[in-house]
Amino acid sequence: MCLITFHWAPDSATPFRLAGNRDEFHARPTAPLGTWQDVPLYGGRDLEAEGTWLAANRHGVVAALTNVRDTRLITPANAPSRGELVAGALTASDPAEWLDALASRHAERYAGFNLLVATTHHCWHLHRGYDGVALREVVPGCHGLSNADLNTPWPKLQAARQALADSDEHRWRRDTGGALHDSAFAEISLLPDTGVGLELERQLSAAFIVGEQYGTRATTWLTLDARGNATLTEQRFGPFGRYLGDTTLNVLCETQ
Repeated sequence: MCLITFHWAPDSATPFRLAGNRDEFHARPTAPLGTWQDVPLYGGRDLEAEGTWLAANRHGVVAALTNVRDTRLITPANAPSRGELVAGALTASDPAEWLDALASRHAERYAGFNLLVATTHHCWHLHRGYDGVALREVVPGCHGLSNADLNTPWPKLQAARQALADSDEHRWRRDTGGALHDSAFAEISLLPDTGVGLELERQLSAAFIVGEQYGTRATTWLTLDARGNATLTEQRFGPFGRYLGDTTLNVLCETQ
């Protein structure tokens, strides 16, 4: 994904709520939100590298991924696809141990990324950026991720996070949807400098990117309740933001 806002509230009826956009080339083959046939996971799927940007399992664990955009960060030769990280977290027998191993030994094999993993009692964020690798437990509250570190104050991130913070459990999908579907560019004075040039920074500053070749391809809302049940809703879009349909999937936890 390229823009995420989420609310982390352990010991509540709904510990984790997330809303986010996936931006990608429209020509890249993608399976919509659904049940994977070869792995017990539930989410969309990148059919080119066989990974995913967001998924859930039946053990009360959810995970999501964003890339890090920073031209100073060197990508290793033959780096594996970052999309495999979500599946790795969700198929691990112990997500905490798996994340520790990834942070200490394996994360630098990949290009820059943010990996978010949540259960009903824990929420972790693993960042691989120019300054190194950092694994942290997320404090309760509303947060945001784009293509930098957690809560880096990019305009579209702040708008999405504020929409979630100002909403409630009944209106949050509508309110975050309004922010995530905003195609307006940020003011030039507020743009980050990730090394890609002013014009591209401007185009990527929109929460909802509209284009013929590249753009926002999906908006997803995810909830994880206190029993470990997940609900995912995905809206899909084609070139120039054309609406292509939506899917809702309920994933019941088997380890309640």
